[in-house]
Amino acid sequence: MQSANGQQHPSIRARDLGIALDGITGANNALTDIADVSVGYTTLRDPDTGVFTGVTAILPRARADIGLPCAAGTFSLNGNGEMTGRAWINEAGQFSTPILLTNSHAVGACHSGVARWLHRHYPHLSEQWLLPVVAETWDGYLNRINEPAIQPEHARMALDTAAAGPVAEGSVGGGTGMTCYAYKGGCGTASRVFEACGGTYTLAAFMQANFGRRSELNITGVPVGRLSKAPNPMETEHWLAPLDGSPHGSRSGAGSVIVVIATDAPLLPRQLEAVARRVPLGLARTGTTGSHFSGDIFLAFSTANKGALQSILPARSSMSGTSFLDFIPWGHVDPVYEATVQCVEEAVLNALVNNADMTGRDGHYIPALPASEARRLMSGYVYPRS
Repeated sequence: MQSANGQQHPSIRARDLGIALDGITGANNALTDIADVSVGYTTLRDPDTGVFTGVTAILPRARADIGLPCAAGTFSLNGNGEMTGRAWINEAGQFSTPILLTNSHAVGACHSGVARWLHRHYPHLSEQWLLPVVAETWDGYLNRINEPAIQPEHARMALDTAAAGPVAEGSVGGGTGMTCYAYKGGCGTASRVFEACGGTYTLAAFMQANFGRRSELNITGVPVGRLSKAPNPMETEHWLAPLDGSPHGSRSGAGSVIVVIATDAPLLPRQLEAVARRVPLGLARTGTTGSHFSGDIFLAFSTANKGALQSILPARSSMSGTSFLDFIPWGHVDPVYEATVQCVEEAVLNALVNNADMTGRDGHYIPALPASEARRLMSGYVYPRS
């Protein structure tokens, strides 16, 4: 089927394998279950040149409201990666621009592209001050990453295609050339509906998954990675080999993961930092131990309190005097944390399941998680007794 953002949307996701996952999902089980949030892609595949990469664009507000700040917080589990704009988010607890995800060597092109896009469509904003949020993971195993394939125009194309509705997953946009647990990785998303303080809210995760060693992968406690018979060329070709030649060296699981959490629940910036700090708990449910060579950076934002935050852009700010924010009291935020962990776990699995084998540059091959094998392993696994 075709998703709303014009990309091919495979029909199989983690829940279609019978994987038992906690929580109540939103209508799309995706980031777009947060009202006004949209996702778009530019996907580049050219076997002749070895280019397998792309750009993912996330609009945190409706197009008419671009420039209105969202409260936000960030967290870095391991800093071998990049997310631009973090210094200002950590200073002011907010951001006002779209979010772009791409490969490690295309951050500059995407940063320039979103600035040009804002200037084209919102000149009253771009004449002031812009700090775009652009994050990356490394796709050099499948993609000829040093080729300048991604240009500012590709960022603008992804922004133009951003839409609500079902979200394509796997090998699209910035996730095109990514791997996860030495299977084909890429884009994954999930959402949860929860109650807090008498209100019903939605929280969702979107990730660019490019992390983990095959032997680490667990699915709801089943060591699927260790039991899998699927080929593992990344390790047999020593792409994940330890530096010292030992079987458990420091480079195992190298990669990276970027996770974006969005919610319509009213939260303060410090609360959103706390939400971002819970992302690793969801990742850990799938087995990763967080490699030293992995860039694991997370952003959480809230679309609530629209118009109540002071804009960094004078052209959009009509506020004077004091302002007031609604927020869930600290003593009632546990449902937010629970939804975060559940969404992140499922987003990883969706990125793996909603995918296909890929042969990239120089014949480098990576298999997708074999759905039939995973289903068989999970249905027949007997958990050892302690």
